Amino acid sequence: MQREFPPIRGFIENTLIDWEGKIACEVFLPGCNLRCPFCHAADLVTDSDQLESIPVSDVTQCLDRHEGWLDGVVISGGDPTLHANLESLIHEFRSHGAMVKLDTNGTLPDVIEGLLQRNIIDAVSMDIKTALDQRYYRAAGTECDLDAIRRSTQMIMSSGIEYEFRTTVCPAFVGSDELQSIAKTVSGAEKYILQQFKPGNCLDPAMDQVEPYPREKLRQFAAELSQYVGLCVVRGDWPSDQEG
Repeated sequence: MQREFPPIRGFIENTLIDWEGKIACEVFLPGCNLRCPFCHAADLVTDSDQLESIPVSDVTQCLDRHEGWLDGVVISGGDPTLHANLESLIHEFRSHGAMVKLDTNGTLPDVIEGLLQRNIIDAVSMDIKTALDQRYYRAAGTECDLDAIRRSTQMIMSSGIEYEFRTTVCPAFVGSDELQSIAKTVSGAEKYILQQFKPGNCLDPAMDQVEPYPREKLRQFAAELSQYVGLCVVRGDWPSDQEG
């Protein structure tokens, strides 16, 4: 019986930054249950039917062609956990010798738990938008079950697989106080990554006028947060780059 797969609306044949330490390809699944105003993947979230559909075979052929060179596949979005047939896609990639990393916003802990229990993902990245309090809905663009997000963080931290938490540091929603709160929420985590906000093609056009923090400011934030987690860096920096 032929497996049914979720639609793929974007495909990068190789990336060095989305799974640190690995050479991976990356697929993007459409749809998200959040509406973050600063989201730079607006087409995936609200207008994915207008995007090209990428056959799964394009990805598996890439994996076969680069066997021994590509380490795995990053499944991103949107949010992949919304798709009921996500597991079929994971199995398909694994059948071609690929490890799999999942990107998620953590709002569907039951799905994450199922994948972890079946031991079919090798790594997970979870986005935390801002402090987990009554302000979260502003950064997420909709009401969220904060207890579900907290459950996901704890589940991921105790999973035994490679993981990271990450925050896109959009000045409209995230400053020093919010980052401190997030870091305390994931205190003891292996890795917390700060990502530069990049205006342009944001879900809310008003966000395109927001000036990002200078990279040195992000590095300052990372240094301040390192007391809470094993490693806190700015995406794209190696730990040694944070020194000096």
